[in-house]
Amino acid sequence: MKSTRRAGFTLVEIMIVVVIVGLLAAMAIPAFQKVRASSQDKAVLNNARQLAAAAEQFYLENGASTVAEADLTGVSNYVRARNTVANEAYPPFYTQGVTITITGIAGARTVTYAP
Repeated sequence: MKSTRRAGFTLVEIMIVVVIVGLLAAMAIPAFQKVRASSQDKAVLNNARQLAAAAEQFYLENGASTVAEADLTGVSNYVRARNTVANEAYPPFYTQGVTITITGIAGARTVTYAP
């Protein structure tokens, strides 16, 4: 009696592996998106801090209480470059003592920074 046995996986084994991979992906994708949103918010908040510090320096040097963003950013200005992270919109003017509101972060979120 000769027994021939084929090596390989059965359909049931392959289906179980596919289900397990799907469950792992279903758990990992929302966690990744949450971490990504948190990272974007922190980068935008850091940009707001830098712009607020630059505005304060401008106020002290020029005796003004309002400054345009164009006067703050640039190669020879207070902030060399402001890089957007998630297509957010920064205010065009900064007024001393007024909260900075950055809107449209990833098209949905808003971050505020009170200097």
